[in-house]
Amino acid sequence: MKFPKPYTLGQIAAIIGSKYVGSDDFPVLGMNEIHVVEPGDIVFVDHPKYYDKALSCKATIVLINKEVECPEGKALLISEDPFRDFNRLTEFFSKFEKSHSPISPSAKIGKDTIVQPNVFIGNNVKIGKGCLIHSNVSIYDNCIIGDNVIIHAGTVIGSDAFYYKKRPDVLDKLISCGRVVLKDDVEIGSLCSIDKGVTGDTTIGKGTKLDNQVQVGHDTVIGKRCQIASQTGIAGCVIIEDEVTIWGQVGVNSAITIGKGAVIMGQSGVSKSLPGGKSYFGTPVIESREKLKQLAHLKQIPEILKKLDE
Repeated sequence: MKFPKPYTLGQIAAIIGSKYVGSDDFPVLGMNEIHVVEPGDIVFVDHPKYYDKALSCKATIVLINKEVECPEGKALLISEDPFRDFNRLTEFFSKFEKSHSPISPSAKIGKDTIVQPNVFIGNNVKIGKGCLIHSNVSIYDNCIIGDNVIIHAGTVIGSDAFYYKKRPDVLDKLISCGRVVLKDDVEIGSLCSIDKGVTGDTTIGKGTKLDNQVQVGHDTVIGKRCQIASQTGIAGCVIIEDEVTIWGQVGVNSAITIGKGAVIMGQSGVSKSLPGGKSYFGTPVIESREKLKQLAHLKQIPEILKKLDE
């Protein structure tokens, strides 16, 4: 998320009541998660395991729970609870705005787009031309829909990220302020859920088609002309490159990449990154040809045992 105007380190520290290391006028332009940060952004870290990664990433302001040596050219915000204070900043810069009508007056809807009854369109949503939005679709604030997009009944675009910190007595929610971006010619089936980014975008590329009952997690990026079949669940921060096919009931772990042109056969579990141009099957997933050989060998075990007994 980029701020509406540049802020200074001193101003940000005042908002969350933290100490800081760096000049008072050090520029702060936005805040983001570590995988999408840019210079000028704030990133938060609250576990020693990830200190080095946060301090060496592209972000130039690190919200951290320990006084450490500040890298050259960067600044630190010292907080007792970076998770809490990241949420405070989200609420300050992206306060929830209540809707007062089913279709917000601030929404922009393109020429020849059809919006069926009982659709909810939130604040600052942009929908292109020639789209068809079926009944009972909900499109949350700030989402971007391209041209010639079809969204079937009951789908939710822009729900919150599934992101919680385990406290002793509660699961503490990380507040989402990102968007969903659907490019031109995308079709989304019925009863799908596409979560917005925590601070950035969840993106579905041009010409990609989703079947019914598909879940797409926060900050995931799906490429062009992909096909994703029913009951597939894709976790957050996944990269799916162009022309990938994922058949039904596939589960995809977070923070992995599926290469261009890969095919994932039904009921597979994808727990690691996969090169493109190959077919995969099984849980954990391996190349489908190898997996089918393994299954053929398993079928021979009873006969082998029978021969051994004889």
